[in-house]
Amino acid sequence: MAGHAQPVLALPGGLRLRPWRPEDAEALLAAGQDPDIRRWNLFTVADTEQARARIARMHERWRAETGAVWALARPDGPAAGLAGLNDVDLAGGGAELVYWLLPGARGAGLAVAAVRRLARWALDDLGLHRLRLRLCHSTANPASCRVAERAGFRYEGTQRSALLHADGWHDQHLHARVAGDPE
Repeated sequence: MAGHAQPVLALPGGLRLRPWRPEDAEALLAAGQDPDIRRWNLFTVADTEQARARIARMHERWRAETGAVWALARPDGPAAGLAGLNDVDLAGGGAELVYWLLPGARGAGLAVAAVRRLARWALDDLGLHRLRLRLCHSTANPASCRVAERAGFRYEGTQRSALLHADGWHDQHLHARVAGDPE
């Protein structure tokens, strides 16, 4: 990863996954203020300075080969969401897939398209063997369960009291996709 530029990945409808840019700080700030994103992703950003610092860390994680995070956007448009890989383990062939969408981008199948495309890139181009899709996927968040299933990630089980949210500990579903699984 570090020896290459982070690619731009095409999505249906003229959208794409592209690296985050400093001018995306306002979109990241809006995400950090959105109640649903904060609830399910444990994500906060207090101001544009923090947002720009977070974007810089995204690029550092790419160079360190520990993460790969993209903005979901139209060409030359503002970010409408995020899809990425956390806990990248190139030697072990695994990563955790994460995503969120701003309110205006929800309900149109964009999350499924972004998760499918990113999984294809991770398995085919990056050469990972296993992706574990953990989306702060509380069992109280059925929308994320539907995204995982529609994107070809199989349900593998429930992790009890796995993630601390603002309202307490949540059980969490684990979905996974491995090389060779159908989309």
